[in-house]
Amino acid sequence: MAPREIPAETLLARLPLFQALDKATLTRLAAATTRHAFKRGEHVFRRGERLGGLYVIVYGQVRLLGHKPKGGTRLTGVAGPGHSLGEPMMFLERPAVVSAEVASDALLLQVPKQAVFDELERNPRFARLMLVGLSRRVESLVQELELQALGNGTERFVTWLLRHCDDPAAPFALTLPATKGAIASHLNLTPEHFSRILQELQQAGLLQVSGRKITVPHPARLTGGWARS
Repeated sequence: MAPREIPAETLLARLPLFQALDKATLTRLAAATTRHAFKRGEHVFRRGERLGGLYVIVYGQVRLLGHKPKGGTRLTGVAGPGHSLGEPMMFLERPAVVSAEVASDALLLQVPKQAVFDELERNPRFARLMLVGLSRRVESLVQELELQALGNGTERFVTWLLRHCDDPAAPFALTLPATKGAIASHLNLTPEHFSRILQELQQAGLLQVSGRKITVPHPARLTGGWARS
């Protein structure tokens, strides 16, 4: 027997952007929502496309890829379950400035632009939630600019890595959301430099590397114990 499909209203109610909404609002948004299942490597949208609404990730990961001036792509971010995509371009009614590529099998919900605009006019609570989401996006961009401003490659990597740590007193593990080459590009490092940083930190006992999985046994030690390179 095929598994029963979870209604869009139920899925929306589980996502942070919609959790505080009343049932009537969820019902209206769910009626306009479409679901999209993606396989790893497929694109949700590409740079230059106009978006017909916002996307919300139910499960899976999506890589955001910018384009280099001399060709090729550069990882600019990774979005996971509960994250939304496309709001800025939807509001500005401009083409997407990045491409969104699925990093693992994923399910996304698309809420059409007109449904979002109608609800914003009808529901102040929904408008506040959208403002919170956009404010977090701005905060993330500021953090990214601060990261890129760090002059030391090891410091950039350690700062990026520790953003995924919830408790500095407890060990944590992270599976890189993209290839090591893509992460290196994101941190403005060459692949060779990034490999050297991983090797040096591993030799110092500050982290363990197994493929794309990185384990940090003592985050507090990593904060002050990395060797400058």
